Amino acid sequence: MEGRFVQQMKKGVLDMIVLRYVAEKDTYGYELLQKLEREGDGFFDLKEGTLYPVLYRLEDSGLIGSFWGTETGRSAPKKYYRITEQGRKTYEEYWNVWREFSACVNQICGGKTPGK
Repeated sequence: MEGRFVQQMKKGVLDMIVLRYVAEKDTYGYELLQKLEREGDGFFDLKEGTLYPVLYRLEDSGLIGSFWGTETGRSAPKKYYRITEQGRKTYEEYWNVWREFSACVNQICGGKTPGK
């Protein structure tokens, strides 16, 4: 049960987190995976097969765009992602909903264990 609940929670916030990271700077998929793992204290240790469909969906929705670029000292190009203006607006909307949602859940549950 816990595994499924955690998966659903991650799925629910992944778009918002990816938009936040892409808003910080243009980035590529593997870099996002590393950042998610590092900054999420291992909680967001995702497989590429989980992240890339999110990136494609966000791109199809017009929230991010992509371009091919190379890093200094490398010859192989990578697909970078960049947030669009609509993506910035959508991130702000998601963030506002998240703050209200998490405040409501905290108010209801308040860190209490049922029956105690």
